[in-house]
Amino acid sequence: MTVENASSAGGTPPADRASGQAEAWAARADAPRYHVLLWPNRSLDPRGRRVVMGLVALGLAVPMIPALGTPVFWGLLPFELVAFGALWLSFRRNDADGRLTEELTLWPDEMRVERREPSGRVLRWRADPYFVRLTLHEDAKVERYLTVKGGGREIELGAFLSPDERVRLAEEIESAIRAALAQGAVAPR
Repeated sequence: MTVENASSAGGTPPADRASGQAEAWAARADAPRYHVLLWPNRSLDPRGRRVVMGLVALGLAVPMIPALGTPVFWGLLPFELVAFGALWLSFRRNDADGRLTEELTLWPDEMRVERREPSGRVLRWRADPYFVRLTLHEDAKVERYLTVKGGGREIELGAFLSPDERVRLAEEIESAIRAALAQGAVAPR
């Protein structure tokens, strides 16, 4: 699971439309009881991508050597360039998709989730942790996907994680909610 635990949410994002309230999504002065930042796994670092691109370029160039100076060379060249370009574009798309993050922050009286999509769009959700319910769904298409329900909405959390990582995340969040509610002694409203 690609997770970073931190101690503060930071920033002052714009108004919170996700919860249906007009109040601002303001930074809080008190430290959260739990904070986790999730992002998709990156299997290749920039150096690894350069190595793969070099090996592919070499692999595409080797069959072209015997065809140098012939009409066959010019017939094969566009297809090889398209193949190499498609690989390059797929790495660019993969990098863009890697900018996706989900940030969960928990206080005794509030739980927030902020999802930053690769397009730059920011989705926000908040609820009172006393009323939050986590559910691991068993579905034929998606194994053990995690949803968080509260504040009048249900959102999916960690869709890019593996099923086992979602189970561990759900257990971790449940434990953090119990601890925050016990420490904050929050009574139902």
